[in-house]
Amino acid sequence: MAKLSTELNRYFFEETRETRVTLADILALAGERTFGFLFVIIALPSALPIPAPGYSTPFGVILLLLAIQLILGHDRPWFPPRMLKGSMKLEMAQGFVKKGIPWLRRIEAVTKPRYSYICTSLPGRIILGIAIALMSISMMIPVPLTNTIPAAGILITAFGLIEDDGLICLGGLFICSVGLTVSTSVLIFGVTVVRETISLIKDWLANLLI
Repeated sequence: MAKLSTELNRYFFEETRETRVTLADILALAGERTFGFLFVIIALPSALPIPAPGYSTPFGVILLLLAIQLILGHDRPWFPPRMLKGSMKLEMAQGFVKKGIPWLRRIEAVTKPRYSYICTSLPGRIILGIAIALMSISMMIPVPLTNTIPAAGILITAFGLIEDDGLICLGGLFICSVGLTVSTSVLIFGVTVVRETISLIKDWLANLLI
């Protein structure tokens, strides 16, 4: 089977496509690679160091649904029919893929089957699924710094699933842990700022009424 970067280049740039790409199209393209492939292609736009306005949240929902199914031990992913109809403009998808292919090729260059039990055993897939689920939730939060690192963690972990490369999966888990730390810190900081702001407003109003 061809490398993922080769498949994406063929699909988006060498063949005639409709003006919009649907989730059903991506699912068909995934073929036998299913979970790993879908994690990569859906996390890719948010993992790139370019703006993906409006997409991190819906992509996070899709990734969370996939992660739950991975945890439950499903062999093939399932989506509600309405979700399968969700689409993106072909030009936008091509833009993400064009910028992402060089990054994908770098990862492909170092992936190979090793420590496969991490990717194929039920306990290993449960751990990977939980990590991806947490990162998916982080992607749904419309706050800066809570999208890119978690999406990158999902993308790298997913490459390990595609290639049965446990070492790459462990690298992805490390990035997921960094993403979790950053997201948690950002949220704690945000909550603290909001509380302090509310407290200052209350004090100001109290002094105004005295």
